[in-house]
Amino acid sequence: MPVIDLDYAKLLKAGKVDEARDLLERQTPLSIFGSRDHGDVLLTAGLRRKAVQYDIGNPLTAASMTRHDLSAALYAPIRVLLREDDEGDVAFEYDRPVSIFGQFGNPQVDGVAGKLDELLRSVLTAAAE
Repeated sequence: MPVIDLDYAKLLKAGKVDEARDLLERQTPLSIFGSRDHGDVLLTAGLRRKAVQYDIGNPLTAASMTRHDLSAALYAPIRVLLREDDEGDVAFEYDRPVSIFGQFGNPQVDGVAGKLDELLRSVLTAAAE
């Protein structure tokens, strides 16, 4: 999964909304917005674990939800944890978008969240193979 091309934000700040939208539409459906190595944080507790947290999403998908309920921005992009357990098994963990965004009780948000849920599962399954 690629890191998002942040040039869209520069275009928006310059008032070039159509160009920004075009750029976003050409990108992959999901991108990495950022990452944090949580394994390093665990070193402060005397633990050695591999754990990286990613923010994954798509600004167009986020806008299609937040236009109906701005509070949905609290959870967009979605956090995904790639972690290794004590036995060396590796797994992705994340809150399902249908659960997270479902709390708003908005049918338009729920519809987008359902599609996002399927897409995220598909992308993470492919990445795990």
